[in-house]
Amino acid sequence: MLRLPPHGTTVTANDLRARIVEAADIEDAIEIDASQVESVGQAVLQLLVAARADAEASGQPFTILNPSHAFVDRVTRCQLAGAIGLETGDAQ
Repeated sequence: MLRLPPHGTTVTANDLRARIVEAADIEDAIEIDASQVESVGQAVLQLLVAARADAEASGQPFTILNPSHAFVDRVTRCQLAGAIGLETGDAQ
């Protein structure tokens, strides 16, 4: 399982990208723990959208686990919940 950093920035996105690529090559499923996220920026969100799309294309499960309130809020405000497969509980 990969853990998102508390503050997902452009700088942390590069390391996260490398870890996601490695996990995609090694693991049967990509699981990302978002429980410690306090803020998440555009670069990390773009990476998560791309990672989920790649995982779906290859038939690999992609799951966001334990999303913090801050993570859910940011993803929902950016209207990216569907793109990263985040269940928000909101009926749409």
